[in-house]
Amino acid sequence: MQRSRLVVALVATAALSLLAVACGGDSESGGGSGSESGGGDLTGTIFATGSSTVEPITALVGESFNAENPGVDITVEGPGTGDGFKKFCAGEADISDASRKIKDEEIELCKAAGVEYVELAVASDALTVVTNVDNTAVSCLTLEDLYGLVGPESDSVATWAQASQFGATSQLPDAELKIFAPGQESGTYDSFVELALSKITEERLGEDPPKETRTFGGLADDNEIIRGIQSSPTSFGWVGFAFAEQAEVSEIQVDGGEGCVAPSAETVADGSYPLSRTLYIYVNQAKAQASPALQAFVTYYLANADQFVAEAGYVPLPADQLEASTAAWNAAIGGGSAAETTTTAAG
Repeated sequence: MQRSRLVVALVATAALSLLAVACGGDSESGGGSGSESGGGDLTGTIFATGSSTVEPITALVGESFNAENPGVDITVEGPGTGDGFKKFCAGEADISDASRKIKDEEIELCKAAGVEYVELAVASDALTVVTNVDNTAVSCLTLEDLYGLVGPESDSVATWAQASQFGATSQLPDAELKIFAPGQESGTYDSFVELALSKITEERLGEDPPKETRTFGGLADDNEIIRGIQSSPTSFGWVGFAFAEQAEVSEIQVDGGEGCVAPSAETVADGSYPLSRTLYIYVNQAKAQASPALQAFVTYYLANADQFVAEAGYVPLPADQLEASTAAWNAAIGGGSAAETTTTAAG
């Protein structure tokens, strides 16, 4: 699912007819069968930007929250984690969706602009390596294979088989390598470099190695990546788990040293899939303190995260991690009354 620059501004009755949200989300206030999200009296605007991976989750939360709060205009866009932090750290956004942790240089940007924030983990994800369904010659790749295909030394690699020049350990086909993957503005790009390439890059190139892949034309939109993968019988790329699961592509297993493991809810939850990661939202603390609507929205997000994360196709966080996010949020807003009134998704 991809929502680009989605503006959620629905009247309650119309929104309810569009929702596909399951009943019975967790409630901290005994909400019963209805929704406890501010009683419909909240007004204001909420702008969430950042990760296109996290965007579908935030958009689902926005749709459901808006069903009970039609006076709150919610805009959700997904230009990429890096581009989202640029806006967020300039004070232009209430929430920054992120498929990785904020970088040191982004922290400095926020400090320089006086933007204080709270970091909230909301979901788990599998960086899913994909190829065309017709590429039956490739079903599992080692980390060494991934490095040989797209590591920082591999600009000259034009076929899958040529990855052996840079350490690939599998017998790969002598077929054209066409890469469709996120660009450097994407947290999914950064996460892939960290999880799939960094260890081998350091082993081969020494300390302080380049934190990048080979050069290729990165794509900002996950749906563009999927279409690219589908366009070439020997394509290669990676996307978030939900995008791979919903598309006609072949998911490649990854061997992190203990055998081939397929991405799934189970292998992400138990940590056995080597390219598992955490998804986040970052909330501007001053804006939250000044906006009952934003406080209520984020509290609603966390209280119903499992429901919306699963609906978007990702993996709910372990309970202790979600509880830690909720505790961090409550501490950030001082347990305000708006937070206490927003806990249960529409049923």
